[in-house]
Amino acid sequence: MLHHDGEVTVALLEQQFGVSSMTARRDLAELERQGIARRTHGGAVVPGVAAHEDSFQHRLGIDVALKEALAVAAAALVAPHETVYIDSSSTAWFTARAIVEKRVPLTIVTNSIPVMELVSSAEGNVELIGIGGSMRRLTRSFVGPHAVRTVLEHFADKVFLSVKGLTADGILTDADPLEAEVKRAMISRAEEATVLLDGSKLRARGLAAITNADQLACVLAAGAASDDVAAMRAAGIRVRPVQAEEERKS
Repeated sequence: MLHHDGEVTVALLEQQFGVSSMTARRDLAELERQGIARRTHGGAVVPGVAAHEDSFQHRLGIDVALKEALAVAAAALVAPHETVYIDSSSTAWFTARAIVEKRVPLTIVTNSIPVMELVSSAEGNVELIGIGGSMRRLTRSFVGPHAVRTVLEHFADKVFLSVKGLTADGILTDADPLEAEVKRAMISRAEEATVLLDGSKLRARGLAAITNADQLACVLAAGAASDDVAAMRAAGIRVRPVQAEEERKS
């Protein structure tokens, strides 16, 4: 039905298959976890090309060298006793790991379950504030009104996040509107916002706009062509190229 019509509603599934709304919502949640559907209020739609989103676990194994290089560069920006927002992206997870490994005393505030697991199981003096809300199984993160409200109730020195893509005119985008809301709130409550990008993000675009890149302190870019870096700088974006270990050796 999703592939035929492009969308379904919980009410239609109840009527068509004689199931409860709880069953319909549970099965739609499973389809979203598999990346086959994107949940909406009262139903689900087929993810479009711009809105396609891989699972967190899948993304964790992609471009690992670039993400580790970005993580090291980001962790170097953190000072003791700061409060840092970490979003639900796989790149930010690598950053959280790099910060924990530095054993710097600070506080991490995050809506990412994998980051919560990482920080809570690590030795050291990193404090953790977990953001709750509605869980997205695809990204293993908490989103929705409660998550946004929790973000807005805190202030941070820095936020490290990644995005689905950066448009030519400098708009940060995400595949999911609910994720975009949380990222937007984090940026608004941080003194400095740093986006972690690999080169592929400059050729992608998400469904939902987050904010303009002029709200950022810096973009750390790994694997970006010199022309792409020049274009971002020409658009007024503060960019710092980051080299992966393989690039430095060559």
